[in-house]
Amino acid sequence: MTSQSLPQEGEILLDNVQKGRTPSQTTTEINKVGLHARGQWASKAEFLLAVAGQIIGLGNVWRFPYLCYKNGGGVFFVPYLLFLVLCGVPLFLLETSLGQYTSLGGVSAWRTMCPIFGGLGYASQIMILHGCVYYIVILAWALLYLSYSFQTALPWSHCNNSWNTDACFMFDHHNQTSNVSSLPDNVTSPIMEFWEREVLHLSDSLDELGPISWKLALCLALVWLVCYFCVWKGIKSTGKVVYFTATFPYVMLFVLLVRGATLPGAAQGIIYYLKPNHTRLADPQVWMDAGTQIFFSYGICLGSLTALGSYNKYNNNCYKDSFHLCLLNSATSFLAGFAIFSVLGFMAEEQGVDIATVAQSGPGLAFIAFPRAVAMMPLPQLWAICFFLMIIMLGLDTQFVSLEALMTSVTDLYPHLIRRGYRRELLLLFICLVCFLIGLIMVTPGGLYVFQIYDHFSCSGASLLLLSIFQSIAIGWIYGAERFCSNIKDMTGHKPLLLFKLCWKYLTPAVCTATFLFSLVCWSPLSLGKGLVAPDWATALGWLLTLSSVSLLPIWAIYALAIMPGTLTQRFHRLCKPTTNSQQPF
Repeated sequence: MTSQSLPQEGEILLDNVQKGRTPSQTTTEINKVGLHARGQWASKAEFLLAVAGQIIGLGNVWRFPYLCYKNGGGVFFVPYLLFLVLCGVPLFLLETSLGQYTSLGGVSAWRTMCPIFGGLGYASQIMILHGCVYYIVILAWALLYLSYSFQTALPWSHCNNSWNTDACFMFDHHNQTSNVSSLPDNVTSPIMEFWEREVLHLSDSLDELGPISWKLALCLALVWLVCYFCVWKGIKSTGKVVYFTATFPYVMLFVLLVRGATLPGAAQGIIYYLKPNHTRLADPQVWMDAGTQIFFSYGICLGSLTALGSYNKYNNNCYKDSFHLCLLNSATSFLAGFAIFSVLGFMAEEQGVDIATVAQSGPGLAFIAFPRAVAMMPLPQLWAICFFLMIIMLGLDTQFVSLEALMTSVTDLYPHLIRRGYRRELLLLFICLVCFLIGLIMVTPGGLYVFQIYDHFSCSGASLLLLSIFQSIAIGWIYGAERFCSNIKDMTGHKPLLLFKLCWKYLTPAVCTATFLFSLVCWSPLSLGKGLVAPDWATALGWLLTLSSVSLLPIWAIYALAIMPGTLTQRFHRLCKPTTNSQQPF
């Protein structure tokens, strides 16, 4: 029997659900055609840890604490919690329950539930693919730092290395106030020289990519190898690995938190972190920062939550799970701030400077500020190893769970083609190799600039906001918020609060639209550091990365309308109804 003559698995599943049979009851029916079983989580703990690994990542450690400090300390929680209630939790529940109800990955779930919005699934997978290319480069940097952390003296703690220049200068409290006038104009610190000259071999412009750094390329290959073997057997391997990768960062975070709290100057750092400044609430940028942090840290609109939810049992209480996971995510972000800013407070006191000069966000925190602070502690190698192991584990589980979500969506699209023999493993190997080869561009001397463009445009706030708007419209208005609430009640036994229905229909799309318009009004060219601004051609390529995902929404809708038989009105009505008939083209 050829695959063309077989009913699609998603259509069988949804049809059986609507007849009152759970997806697990269709396993025998699917396996009759000789396919590998799709599988389910062996336990609820695997699902919770996998989702926690996906949504709790580097942004919780290196972005949220800095945003609190930058945007008024404790008052930042006002816009943050507002976006969490109106956008974060409703969309988190929407995506998780969508996957659980259909037992399908991101693409097939949207094509089955609301065919005209099938482009939402394709757009999210393209964004995951972009993320897999550049996000893993951070882990390569961290792995290289980790390898250097085992040396007798941390190489970024002194100026006696082969890569150091005459401009290298040890900034500490003792010599900060003496002989400052005799320093050269281009004076730099050993950590900056280690980061720019040894790790990145950073070029002066984006036009000078230069040769590949073999050390970083080796680290990148090693991380990709680990990711492949974490995902190659599907949730059989992913579900077991997350027991370690999702819990180990908490151990390291707790160790760093205890150590940071005992350092001199820690209290001052925590005060800077939380000190409320009510006047900052009048700044629209504070609200923009809160909104984008919610979308980035909760993994919304990337299809990962739908894919992970699709491996749940039909009657799993995804409603309660969503509350618990959202609470865990935000609590982790909040607690990470104490660990980070206690150490930064110590560093500021040691150097005799204001904490504003050492507080940074993103890679600047992980690879410049924090390593510099660690070098000032007793037993610096131990704390450097703890910190970079935490960074690697936080990023690793986000990376391979995203990869698992991508594989789930592709496999569900073509189950009869991929779920045979070792085809899934070979397809995964091909995807990993392609992403690795593209990622080699980012381990060249100009690679940091390419990384920044990818980071800013490929999974940008504009893309996430647009997908959030259309997801809310698809469920709230096309599929029907009331019907979706009934689906959740059928699975969990609990009907969602009225607030969720209001959010899906009105509040979430309104808030996301306002935030999206504000982001366009306040748009400015990307700053690449070292006084460089992204040239026009780089900005154009960046917007192409953005369009490569969001453009699939209208492209799919036009394609679906074009191939559907009947008048335009009939086509539109059919595409706005769930696909339950195996004879339908979708």
